[in-house]
Amino acid sequence: MLASRMSKVSISPTTQLNARVARLKTEGKDIIKLNIGEPDKSTFDYIKVAGVKAIADGFTKYTVGSGIPELRRAISEKLERENGLHYPIDQITVTVGGKQAVFASIMSLVEEGDEVLLPVPCWVSYTDMIKLAGGTPVFVETKEAEGYALDLDAIRRAVGPRTKAIVICTPNNPTGAVYSYEDLKALGELACEHGFYIIADEIYEKLVYDGAEHISIASISPEIFARTITINGFSKAYAMTGWRVGYAAAPLEIVKAIQVIQSQTTSNTSSIGQKAALEALAGPQFDVDRMVDVFAQRRTYVCSRLAKIPQIRFPAPKGAFYVYLDVSALIGRTGGGKTLTSSLDIAEYLLDEALVAVVPGEAFNLAGRIRISYSNSMENLEKAMDRIEAAVAKLR
Repeated sequence: MLASRMSKVSISPTTQLNARVARLKTEGKDIIKLNIGEPDKSTFDYIKVAGVKAIADGFTKYTVGSGIPELRRAISEKLERENGLHYPIDQITVTVGGKQAVFASIMSLVEEGDEVLLPVPCWVSYTDMIKLAGGTPVFVETKEAEGYALDLDAIRRAVGPRTKAIVICTPNNPTGAVYSYEDLKALGELACEHGFYIIADEIYEKLVYDGAEHISIASISPEIFARTITINGFSKAYAMTGWRVGYAAAPLEIVKAIQVIQSQTTSNTSSIGQKAALEALAGPQFDVDRMVDVFAQRRTYVCSRLAKIPQIRFPAPKGAFYVYLDVSALIGRTGGGKTLTSSLDIAEYLLDEALVAVVPGEAFNLAGRIRISYSNSMENLEKAMDRIEAAVAKLR
């Protein structure tokens, strides 16, 4: 008999979709994957060399659970230099990807009956992480017409006596929204007023466009800093998704709690990955800047093509590499021999009819939408836009 907690959670929808797409590709189907949340570029060469050197040097043993000191020092310097955050290395822990940093933060703070606010749409795993910790996710709507910016009035109404934390992601997955200084300041002041914590997932921080600026909420004031866990990693900016290296920076008591969880679950992050991550921070940043420029070009192209499909609406994303499409006008139409009753049906229709993989909005707690990623080659994006346009035109 499984533990009762397992009835409250399910496998990540994106993981499940990836498995189906992989099966279709093994069957010879020409699937274009616009569902995947990772850069299409391989890890930059200078980082790969550092990983290979770590292996050649025999740096293949356990490390201290919180991460090698030189990496934590480099992270500390990065946070000071780029984000205006002063975290000494004993307030930083290296984790198995940013995902573990988020989960361990929630596990460190949330008890049975606690509530955690989630502006929606939100990344697929936050909801189930909160449930696994025994907490209750409280969904707070954002407005499509306002570019899915934080709705401070809605957050204020959602705060209650059991509110323990809020999880925010900026630049945002899945919407591409980049939260403003004013909204973050107001949220931070609200957290200080009511005594809840802010778990700030900043994994997409370098992927911003059109003059948008990423703000670390912990940099706004000492009081907000004291209530914030800053989470980041190397997956998106350095094309290192498979290396699984992230980090959390927080007040000492919270970091120590995260380290306790690590010590009893994963121990240290890969020693080789840590050396590669150290080189990512120390090396030239040209490749990062170039990748962002490429994403900006793809974003412009994809948005221009999608804007020509009258049945689809979306606010222009300012960050990350996603466009979050309102496809509610397609619900009730017929295609592929069935009536489309949800964005899940629409995603399945696009996979079957157009051979394009997208993620349905139900995964992000907002139905009637789909998320597409433009972290793919321009050639594939052109084909995908042609296929989506043709598939939508077939609906009756």
